[in-house]
Amino acid sequence: MTEAAAIAASRWMGRGDKNGADGAAVDAMRLVLETVPMDGMVVIGEGEKDEAPMLFNGERIGDGTLPQVDIAVDPIDGTRPTALGRGGALAVIALAERGAMFDPGPCVYMRKIAVGPEAAGRISLELSPAENLREIAKAKRTTVADLTAIVLDRPRHEELIDQIRSAGARILLITDGDVAGAISTAWRDSGADVLFGVGGTPEGVIAAAALKAMGGEIVGRLWPRSDKERAAALAAGYDLDAVLTTDDLVRGDNCFFSATGITDGELLRGVRYDGTGATTHSLVMRSRTGTVRVVEARHRLEKLRQFQLLGPG
Repeated sequence: MTEAAAIAASRWMGRGDKNGADGAAVDAMRLVLETVPMDGMVVIGEGEKDEAPMLFNGERIGDGTLPQVDIAVDPIDGTRPTALGRGGALAVIALAERGAMFDPGPCVYMRKIAVGPEAAGRISLELSPAENLREIAKAKRTTVADLTAIVLDRPRHEELIDQIRSAGARILLITDGDVAGAISTAWRDSGADVLFGVGGTPEGVIAAAALKAMGGEIVGRLWPRSDKERAAALAAGYDLDAVLTTDDLVRGDNCFFSATGITDGELLRGVRYDGTGATTHSLVMRSRTGTVRVVEARHRLEKLRQFQLLGPG
C-alpha cells in the first residue's frame, strides 16, 4: 500500500502541486487497500479539513471479510516537501484490531514527546524540557550535550527551542513530517533521541503504532487551536487535561505499520527511477512480534503503468 502511494506521489516531486501529489497518493493507496482481505474502518484518514473524497474518516475499505481492523493512513506525510522537491516525505499506514485506535475527533493537534526504547518510561509532560532531557540522558548513559532533540520548525515552538538550547542539547529542526521524526527517535542510526512539540494528533496515532513495534514511547495531550475547537472537544466528551500514552493512542499489542520513502530522508531513501523500473525503500513493522523489516523493492515500469501508478511524465 505504501509502496504504491510513494511511487504515485514521487512522480509529482518538485512540481509545486501539493494537491496533485496528494491526490495521486490517495488514489494509489486506496486502489491497493480495496484488494486486501479485511473489513477495514478508516479512523485516521485524510479528514474533513482536506475535503477528501476518498480515505476519509469513517470510510469502510477492504473486501469486507474478516478480520475487522482500524486503519490510519497518511498517503503523504510531507506534502509540501514532496511538492517542493525537499527531503523526508513518506507514505505511511497503520492497522490495528477494531476499536484499538484513538479517534482524535475535532482535536487536530496535540503536544507530544516521543523517545526510543532506552528512554521509554522516563518521559513526562509534567516535566520541563530540561528535566526530560536529563532523564533521557540518564537512561541512555550519556550527557544532555550529546542528545539531539527533533522539533518542528514553527513559531509556536520558539520558547521550547530556547528551553532546549538552555539545557545544552542539540536541536534538529524539521519543516514537516513528525511521523518520521517520532520514529527516528527509536531508529538506532538516525542520531535522534527525542521529539518535542505540538504536532498533528493523527500523526501521533500513526507514530504510536510504529513505536509499539520498536519498543519506544509517545505521550501527548490534546492541544485545541481555538476556543471553538476547545468547545467542540469538550462537547464531544474529550478530557483536554488527560495524558495520552502509547497504549491510549493504539490499544493492544497487535498492530502493523508500514512507511515507504517518497523523497530522500534520514530514515528512508526516496523512490528511484531508471530506464526499466522504480526502486522503493520501506520499513514494515508488527508490534506483536516486535519485528522491524527494511524492504528494498524493485518495480517494473510496464506493470506500474498497467495499474495506473505512474502519473506525470
